[in-house]
Amino acid sequence: MFPGRFPMMDVNPRYVVDRDNALQRIQHDLWPLDEIDPKKEKFPCCLVWTPLPVVSWLAPFVGHVGICREDGTVVDFSGSNMITVGNLSYGAVARYYQLDRRQCCFPPNLAGHTCKQGYQHAEFGTAVSWDDALHSSTLSFEHRNFNPFTCNDHSFVADCLNRLSYGGSMNWNMVNVGVLVLSKGQWVNGSSILRSFMPFIVMVCFGHLMVGWQFLIGILSFFLLVAGWYILATYCFNNLIEY
Repeated sequence: MFPGRFPMMDVNPRYVVDRDNALQRIQHDLWPLDEIDPKKEKFPCCLVWTPLPVVSWLAPFVGHVGICREDGTVVDFSGSNMITVGNLSYGAVARYYQLDRRQCCFPPNLAGHTCKQGYQHAEFGTAVSWDDALHSSTLSFEHRNFNPFTCNDHSFVADCLNRLSYGGSMNWNMVNVGVLVLSKGQWVNGSSILRSFMPFIVMVCFGHLMVGWQFLIGILSFFLLVAGWYILATYCFNNLIEY
């Protein structure tokens, strides 16, 4: 050994690999979630949905959507510059769908992305945890104006999922968020089903009895108009929609 120099140490490559794997496991270790408890309005890492007054009476697929923290607390965008925490703004949760945190991307740095859209994800905004993504979206949306057609509760949830790069996708929007919770969501109980569809059934029966087939045609037209707007605005006129 030469004077003034430190001794050279051989580094075992296997040790380096094991250390890196251990660090990666620590960074992505996810603690267990509590059980879903509808009575306490606790839905850990879930998308939650409830019907809207009047609007859902005419189009039962339309509703209000929120997303839940890891402890089950509901968070939703309920109005201009307003984020509601603790419960959905328009009623108790009727449907829920629990998401898998293992499908999220929590990169410690640009090289640590597990999704394929590393640069796009970094530019949009990443998160180190599930709750961190919801917190970042909350800070963004609490300064936005609510618009039911261009910037609404679905937009807020889509923003959260894009920050998580959930499912390896950065293309979450109002339409596929709604389709996800409606197609895969579970009903809380039987009364939730009645609360969601009974007003629509009553409206259809009463309207048909009083007006006739013209009322049913009007309901169908309203249904197509609402669905058509969101599909066209989302996929054909991207500059109209805020995320």
